[in-house]
Amino acid sequence: MARLQILELPEGAGDDRPPFILVIDQADYDSLSSLSAALDGWQNVKDQIGARAVLVFEETIKIPANDTSGYLAPRDAGQELVVQLGDQDMSQLIKKAVRENPRGHA
Repeated sequence: MARLQILELPEGAGDDRPPFILVIDQADYDSLSSLSAALDGWQNVKDQIGARAVLVFEETIKIPANDTSGYLAPRDAGQELVVQLGDQDMSQLIKKAVRENPRGHA
């Protein structure tokens, strides 16, 4: 079954709304005549929705900006940010500074 995706384009000076391309992938066409008819139909859709172009592919097209798989995974409560300065782990330096100066005196 075909998928619809939006590929956002950079805005130009005269754009009233953000420009985009409609990308249709995983399209299955048995003959050239059915492909031609489908493309004519998508041209009408393009004109109606204001897309700059319609691109149709039989293959799967990955648009990184449309990747929402990160929202499907449950958040891990143990996630942390690791910051390094050179080859030193900053979290270890911070823990050491807190242990040596527990009351926050400079």
